[in-house]
Amino acid sequence: MTLGDKLRSLRSVEGSLRGLGRPMTQQELAAAMKREAGRGLSQAYLSQIESGARPHLTHTTRELLARFFRVYPGFLVDDPEGYTPGLQSELRAIDAKVDSWLYAGAEQFTADPELQRALGVIAEYEDSRQAVLLLAEILRTPGLADRLHEVLRPGEHRTSEQEGSGHLPPASLSN
Repeated sequence: MTLGDKLRSLRSVEGSLRGLGRPMTQQELAAAMKREAGRGLSQAYLSQIESGARPHLTHTTRELLARFFRVYPGFLVDDPEGYTPGLQSELRAIDAKVDSWLYAGAEQFTADPELQRALGVIAEYEDSRQAVLLLAEILRTPGLADRLHEVLRPGEHRTSEQEGSGHLPPASLSN
């Protein structure tokens, strides 16, 4: 797991612990650090860490983040290639990467709250890898998405263009 993945994961856990029901945003993290630790990092700097543009932290930055998140400072470095802690299975490591990818993707869709929420729901599912694979199978099975839409969204009418294309209206991904 990269340093950026770890920071995204820590923001997710922190958001959950604070009752947000979603990961803390980088802006929320920057403000909370300043308020609670007396000093913080800018949202731009956090973004550079998560994107990999800043792959290494200064000692001071590492200590500040470790103290805020209550983790060992050594946790805040990239893991060596192929490293998995304890007896973690390869599929669980993949699931963690899928979670990180989904959370990062959700942050990109602030203009589409339904899609942002849907990605977050999948990321929070216990086995998000399996959830994505299941969605692929639902979409691959002719007519199944339409039947599910009828059951889950009774009375919601689809246009003839949507019916012919197999695409569901945007509201079908909420809940």
